[in-house]
Amino acid sequence: MLFNSVTFLGLFLPIICILYWQLRGNPRLWLLLSGSTIFYGFWRIEFVPLMLGSAIMDFFLALAIDRQEDQNKRKRLMQISIVVNLGILGFFKYFIFFRNSVFSVAELIGFHPSFTTLNIILPLGISFYIFQTLSYTIDVYRRDLPPERNLLRYMTFVTFYPHLVAGPIMRPDILLPQLKDPAPFDGQQVRRGIERIFAGLFLKVVLADTIAGFVDQGFAANLSQMSAFDAWTLAFLFGFQIYFDFAGYSSIAIGSAQIMNISVPENFNFPYVSTSPREFWKRWHISLSSWIRDYVYIPIMGRYREPGHGAWDTLAESGENLPGQPRITEARRNRALFSTWAIMGLWHGANWTFVLWGLYHAAMVWAQRVLSPRIRFPGGIIGAILGVGVTLPLMMAAWIPFRAGSLRDTFILWGKMLNPRAYHSFGLAPNSYIMAAALTLAMFVVWFVRDRIAPRLKATGAGFIMAKSAYLVVAISIVFVMLEVKSAFIYFQF
Repeated sequence: MLFNSVTFLGLFLPIICILYWQLRGNPRLWLLLSGSTIFYGFWRIEFVPLMLGSAIMDFFLALAIDRQEDQNKRKRLMQISIVVNLGILGFFKYFIFFRNSVFSVAELIGFHPSFTTLNIILPLGISFYIFQTLSYTIDVYRRDLPPERNLLRYMTFVTFYPHLVAGPIMRPDILLPQLKDPAPFDGQQVRRGIERIFAGLFLKVVLADTIAGFVDQGFAANLSQMSAFDAWTLAFLFGFQIYFDFAGYSSIAIGSAQIMNISVPENFNFPYVSTSPREFWKRWHISLSSWIRDYVYIPIMGRYREPGHGAWDTLAESGENLPGQPRITEARRNRALFSTWAIMGLWHGANWTFVLWGLYHAAMVWAQRVLSPRIRFPGGIIGAILGVGVTLPLMMAAWIPFRAGSLRDTFILWGKMLNPRAYHSFGLAPNSYIMAAALTLAMFVVWFVRDRIAPRLKATGAGFIMAKSAYLVVAISIVFVMLEVKSAFIYFQF
């Protein structure tokens, strides 16, 4: 079921929310579990048992880990969870990719293997719910979290429909307590939730789906004939498309939970106003970057934190050599950085273009580490402008391998950007350049209004209320006019 469908907005969401506030205790949890299963089953019902089976396995493994006092046995039980979950993910998402890669290498050295054609369908949201159950088991193993002993509550946590298929990735210590002790009805939260849903719909159906046409047309053209201006325009347009698409989904997810007075963490915070690559990943897909930090980067770096001590910043500048912990050399930190980002890239898609995308971001973070002590931007507004002026094009250029169909296409467009002679003409539709420029300007204006002007206004003032009401009326009207399922959310494929 899609968030941008009439089925969800006009039928599923109202029924679930009305019944949610009428029920209490286990009936309320049964409502959420059954509703989430129906929500997921609208896509392909045959994959529902896979999702539920994976979750149930981790529920009982976590209980066994908690009961076990022998550290080696506890570790083996945790490893079973990791191997099985990553095995499921690897088969559905990466089997054909790795098979084709191996066969391509074999052909280069003279072998010509034959194989049976396989048609493996990627289950919707598999990366998100696998990561969620994995983090639960690992947290129990680390004794950061007591195991949930109520199977119904645990299954509701895993399948909770707002975040099920595309995040935000919910940590068990955030959602489980809210399911155990639900917050009371709050009319203000319901109103804010509805506002977030319509804000997300505006980002998706009005902005992202409109930009998609320009992006698809541009990447379908002959890339070798494009100029550098065209390459940059496509990078910016796709950067805004994926941002509005995914931020729109996250906003609808947050609003859908907020109507039930359930808090889901923010996933985006104006990432394109970042002044450095490090800051960008504190603002973009926050739930994934923090998950990768805690469960991939820190273990690869050789750090194992004590229960309750929190996590280190993945992109921290210092070596953080602490008593009782293995010494972290610069070479080891760099290996962990590039390995983590390669994994991050591969998580996004079974294609070498995504691995390149991850390594690109690793190189940006590494460059920041190296250059920060040597290059000092001035403080204040001048430093911020310089930081954004450097970071924004670097982050937009990173979207080329994410959207391009192949490594060849990626290097063609990057080559255009780096070639001074390629800045000679404009080959795209004129509206493409206008839209890219308008979106960039509008983004900074909206950020400035939200972060600099809005906090100074009185939220109870008549002018503020009238302006906000006018904005909602216009936004909701446009959403209803343009509401149709033109495309699924981009992150569904991950």
